Amino acid sequence: MPNNKLNSSKSFDPIKNFKSKIKSKLKKFILVVFLLVLFSSLFGFCVGIVASGYYYSEIKDFLSKLNIEIPERLITYNASTTSYLPQTTQEEAVIDVVNRVSPAVVSIVISKDVPIIEEYYDNPFGDFFGEDFGLRIPQYRQKGTEKKEVGGGSGFIISEDGMILTNKHVVLDEEAEYTVLTNDGGKFSAKVLAKDPNQDLAIIKIEKKDSSFPKVQLGDSSNVKIGQTVIAIGNALGEFRNTISVGVISGLGRTVTAGGGSFVETIEDVIQTDAAINKGNSGGPLLNLKGEVIGINTATVLDAQNISFSIPVNKAKRDIEQVKSSGKIVYPFIGVYYTLITKELKEKYNLPFDYGAWIGRDKTGKETKEVVLAGSPAEKAGLKKDDIILELNNEKITTENSLAEIILKYNPGDKVTLKISRDNQEKNIDIVLGENK
Repeated sequence: MPNNKLNSSKSFDPIKNFKSKIKSKLKKFILVVFLLVLFSSLFGFCVGIVASGYYYSEIKDFLSKLNIEIPERLITYNASTTSYLPQTTQEEAVIDVVNRVSPAVVSIVISKDVPIIEEYYDNPFGDFFGEDFGLRIPQYRQKGTEKKEVGGGSGFIISEDGMILTNKHVVLDEEAEYTVLTNDGGKFSAKVLAKDPNQDLAIIKIEKKDSSFPKVQLGDSSNVKIGQTVIAIGNALGEFRNTISVGVISGLGRTVTAGGGSFVETIEDVIQTDAAINKGNSGGPLLNLKGEVIGINTATVLDAQNISFSIPVNKAKRDIEQVKSSGKIVYPFIGVYYTLITKELKEKYNLPFDYGAWIGRDKTGKETKEVVLAGSPAEKAGLKKDDIILELNNEKITTENSLAEIILKYNPGDKVTLKISRDNQEKNIDIVLGENK
């Protein structure tokens, strides 16, 4: 036992023990200092965010004077700010578009002379007995006419001299008068210049000479994408002028049948959007976030939730140019009844091609009663039933690039070359396009 105690006392080193305690306390001290520094940094960072949000407008104004722009990705919003700051560039874009384009969007008021109906009471026995028995029957008669507002729509100015693009169904009544109300309170009479015979489009003009109006910028509707943000502006319900709604493009290439009253029209290749379009919005613009018009609002599904349709603006550009140059809207035509060939039709009827316009056939391949219109360019060129028009001026005819779409690139009177297949033999035929009024 003594030996063991002796051995134990010899293994104890007081200097080494002292150094160990110092190191342990030093580590704890360093850890405490590190935590204090970390906490201070986090606290300062949070205070900095709040302060930068609070003084954002002042900082932005100061930097703008120095011609220094704050990157959009650095813009933040804090609940403690005294004024609301846009959270995204999209919201700022919408506000900017509305401010820039609204002056060129107009309300169209439809007025008409309507009869004044007067009610009166008649004695039914006066002519027979010449006596008044106190019995009176209500009768009605017209007592002149009065001018009344009977409808409304929207439109947008496309030239500084006051040309306006709108829907055909807005200005359909030949006996009505049309008044344009501008965003700044102006009121002008307008006349109808032209109505598109094939599409729900029309062009009217403000009847005030030597005036300059703000106009819209037309975009390219061939580049629109599903999911793209769009803005609609119009005279909602014919009462709430320059109403704004925002949504997305929810579909492309739709075909719908729209109308009301005596006007019914099938509209092809239109844009579908969920931006709210109400009665009275007809003829108003559908805009992208650059403020360009990409569509003309034309119809909505009443029984649905925000399913509306706009005519692509590219379809209207041709109308605008024609009215400016000739004062009317006309379409070129060949004068044949046809269906576009698909792979299914090729296999079903053993056709030599899976593309082209098959004359005298419907979508199922059955023969149609009408083949070639009498007196048409097609009749003059000798086109027959079961001819297949493969190309027009070397442009291939397919279901994605139809004959009707290709023809719209030309004008009445233009001479074009058709490549056709007849009895499994190909040949070229020259044809002069007619005018479809």
